[in-house]
Amino acid sequence: MRVSRECPGGSRCSHLDWPRGVAGVLVGHPFDTVKVRLQVQSLEKPQYRGTVHCFQSIIKQESVLGLYKGMGSPLMGLTFINALVFGVQGNTLRALGQDSPTNQFLAGAAAGAIQCVICCPMELAKTRLQLQDVGAARTYQGSLDCLAQIYRHEGLRGVNRGMVSTLLRETPSFGVYFLTYDVVTRALGCEPGDALLVPKLLLAGGTSGILSWLSTYPMDVVKSRLQADGVRGATRYSGILDCMRQSYRAEGWRVFTRGLTSTLLRAFPVNAATFATVTIVLTYARGPEDQSEDEGVPAASGSALAQPSSL
Repeated sequence: MRVSRECPGGSRCSHLDWPRGVAGVLVGHPFDTVKVRLQVQSLEKPQYRGTVHCFQSIIKQESVLGLYKGMGSPLMGLTFINALVFGVQGNTLRALGQDSPTNQFLAGAAAGAIQCVICCPMELAKTRLQLQDVGAARTYQGSLDCLAQIYRHEGLRGVNRGMVSTLLRETPSFGVYFLTYDVVTRALGCEPGDALLVPKLLLAGGTSGILSWLSTYPMDVVKSRLQADGVRGATRYSGILDCMRQSYRAEGWRVFTRGLTSTLLRAFPVNAATFATVTIVLTYARGPEDQSEDEGVPAASGSALAQPSSL
């Protein structure tokens, strides 16, 4: 049996990806909350000294639930994003005609760009909820209420705040994500029946997650700052370049690495489990019809492995 590198039928496989997506959000969201808090905190009056201190402060002041603020937003978007990513990545790869590392990058980049339509508003709501005060002082009752309030005050443009920075982050990031997994699994010689298949897939998935984040992390800092701009006072930035200029002038190049530690702590285990689980499930869940269908798709040398969507 060959192991497929792309999900046959696109969205047909999204139902297999949803449970691990939920698990990924549950495990990874606390790290994301810490990342966002560190990225946008004021230089003049910093609340947190680092990743560990941020974790401790949130738990002490807001309880463990504080780490899960805004989690409803990514949970709501999971199904739609997975369907888009699977469909676009799989169909783009088929349209390109050959399963090669370059085409994996192009297919992943296309998937990353398309899903920004959902990802950007979803992350806007998540960011606003992660930063809001607790108790009676809170502004939003949930993700939908957050987006509704933003729409009432700022219109459609407000709901899509940070769209360009999200696009600049997600497009190359998804390309690197799928490319890295493809290259590493080929290099490790991942084959069905290999006694070390699972450890190899864990390594490939974790490496993919880390390199994906490293490739565009500075833009993620800019995106967070733009989406959080004006939450606790007057707006400061007029756009991406102005945000980069002001941030660099005030804090130097290190500002673009804020929150990176918590991001990488989350990226390896979550993405390692993601790729390993979905690859194995999709490989052994394929029926004879899908197997025979794959035989007609040109592929590069080496075994082919199924590719899940990004977290």
